[in-house]
Amino acid sequence: MAGGSTKEIKSRIKSVESTMQITKAMELVASSKLRKARERVEQARPYFLALYKTLNDIAASNTDFSSVYLVKRPVKKIGYVLIAGDRGLAGGYNNNMFKLFTQHKGDRDVCVIPVGKKAVDFCKRRNIEIITEDYALVEDITITACEEIGSIMSDLFKTGEIDEFYIGYTTFVSMLSQRSEMIQVLPIVNLNAEKDEKPKSVTEYEPDSETLFDLIVPQYTAGLAWGAVTESWASELAARRTAMDSASKNANEMVAQLSLQYNRARQAAITQEITEIVSGAGDA
Repeated sequence: MAGGSTKEIKSRIKSVESTMQITKAMELVASSKLRKARERVEQARPYFLALYKTLNDIAASNTDFSSVYLVKRPVKKIGYVLIAGDRGLAGGYNNNMFKLFTQHKGDRDVCVIPVGKKAVDFCKRRNIEIITEDYALVEDITITACEEIGSIMSDLFKTGEIDEFYIGYTTFVSMLSQRSEMIQVLPIVNLNAEKDEKPKSVTEYEPDSETLFDLIVPQYTAGLAWGAVTESWASELAARRTAMDSASKNANEMVAQLSLQYNRARQAAITQEITEIVSGAGDA
């Protein structure tokens, strides 16, 4: 019986050690990719800020400024760009995003541009209308792809098919902290919040400020999408690294506990054998 017990424990130790090798390897892979992902985050921010500043300047320089992208209308249908992970094993990264999305959309009529395999799978399981599945791998998303996403959002809003557009993503706070967020993309809001506090700009635009504004908006939405993708990708890697580090530590502790059980079981087996030998010798 003791022999069977030690064999079972030894088998479990090997199984846990094998799992620990996998989690350690995944942690190292996530760590190596994370440095590049963080660089992409830092590079994306100036791009968005430059576009946002230009839109603000145009809006602030025109007292009678109007644009289709600023018009709020009755909300019949909402569009989302939902960014999740390409795979699991990243703690609560994907579930936190899906929970926020579910709470935000409520019972309203929505359609989604899912970014990431997990986002595509989530929408299909919930029978949520998908605009396109062309962006199923977050890791492969480029600025060009985000420009396409920005054009899709702008076109659907401009034609009136979608009344509001949001981007759901995870912002990278630190290696140990990532936060799911939902930002409104269209209609554009708060551009004129500080309009009365600033002197009017004397900048002249060619052909005119409204036309230029409408030309920049698709680039602006693309910049938002690119920033959200880079933040989410870095967050996914950080979450996976943390999760795999925790899993490796737990596996190491489990191996230590199992090794202690194995040694105790082995000692008990040896003691039992010695007792049986001594008893046999006494009977002889």
